[in-house]
Amino acid sequence: MFKKVLIANRGEIALRIIRTCKEMGIKTVSVYSTADEESLHVRFADEAVCIGPPNSSESYLKIPNIIAAAEITNADAIHPGYGFLSENSRFSKICEEHKIKFIGASPEMIDKMGDKATAVSTMKSAGVPTIPGSEGVIDHFDDAKKIAKKIGYPVMIKASAGGGGKGMRAVWKEKELFQHWESAKQEANASFGNDDMYMEKLVENPRHIEIQVVGDRFGKACHLSERDCSIQRRHQKLTEETPSPFMTDKLREQMGQAAVKASEFIGYEGAGTVEFLVDKNRNFYFMEMNTRIQVEHPITEQVIDYDLIKEQIKVAAGVKISGHNYYPKLHSIECRINAEDPYENFRPSPGKITNLHLPGGHGIRVDTHVYSGCSIPPNYDSMIAKLIVTAQNRSEAIEKMRRALDEFIIEGIKTTIPFHRQLMDDLRYIKGDYTTKFMENFEINSKN
Repeated sequence: MFKKVLIANRGEIALRIIRTCKEMGIKTVSVYSTADEESLHVRFADEAVCIGPPNSSESYLKIPNIIAAAEITNADAIHPGYGFLSENSRFSKICEEHKIKFIGASPEMIDKMGDKATAVSTMKSAGVPTIPGSEGVIDHFDDAKKIAKKIGYPVMIKASAGGGGKGMRAVWKEKELFQHWESAKQEANASFGNDDMYMEKLVENPRHIEIQVVGDRFGKACHLSERDCSIQRRHQKLTEETPSPFMTDKLREQMGQAAVKASEFIGYEGAGTVEFLVDKNRNFYFMEMNTRIQVEHPITEQVIDYDLIKEQIKVAAGVKISGHNYYPKLHSIECRINAEDPYENFRPSPGKITNLHLPGGHGIRVDTHVYSGCSIPPNYDSMIAKLIVTAQNRSEAIEKMRRALDEFIIEGIKTTIPFHRQLMDDLRYIKGDYTTKFMENFEINSKN
């Protein structure tokens, strides 16, 4: 087992990893930017190293600084969390070259699954259902035009190196194709330095359902059931739940088997998610694979009593997985609490938290790094907390979430708590009748 793990991240996920490492008897090293000097992940690690100024490109994305921090503290492993360098194959490779274990996917695996067009092609070979579309990257617009005509409109243009909704365009008519093609390529190039594009048939009003998987270095994989991530705004998840209210036992079995098949086909090692779009007839199609821990991993932990971070660390150290699949025993919902003003089109709201009260009670979990008096910098993702509730069934979980949101007080900045409170009263949500288009018809109530 590792003696010392450096956490190449910040905020709640860094704190989450520190907690599990301490329970495993592993020493921890936090890295931080000057903007995060007073963050709890700095305070609770055994050691902490400043790696640069607030700008991510000069700190949390600065590979030489992170490797140097690992070397001067004698860390024998690095956990990247999510975001930042968690799916950066170059970083994984450099860790390997410096004899530091990267607690995540291998460079080859990240490249294989990180390039969306290659991932889709690989999944076809594995026999996993995929959305009809182009065979890999499309080289010229004329080819895009032919492919769109062949698979039929509407189509979705996607950046091969994409993520977070960048470089994605839905196209409903041929006359709109060129305009969307050009704008998607420009956005992809600006966001990822790569304007390779591919195309898929647009699945209308789908559910976004992901399957949590864990694989070991011995070629064995298992799944930990599903999470429904369909409540999204601009392709960014807002809330997640497990089990999905749309799922049937048969569909769960089919999707779980497909996810395990995909993982074992590529020899996946570590924790990851196989993400699917599911249409109204419960046909499911591979969308992408995330080769890292997900923001929403706590709801899976809650319903099957399983520490995913611990499993990640054990697998990275060479421990075999149990090999059996897991199914939810309870119901869990997560609300992402962001420093944003829902009444002003979710505008970011950095600043100082002047007062904080966290909800408590049976079945309530809050993953956060904030405290009364701390400052939320404008330099990073706006998520400041995750509120997770767990109950015997979905209706009880919704009631519990209402109560917890009412208790959750954050003053000094604007947050998305009022949005989530309204969502828990929405009749469509209560019925489980939602798709990825849900937010298009959701109106935020006025402050009064």
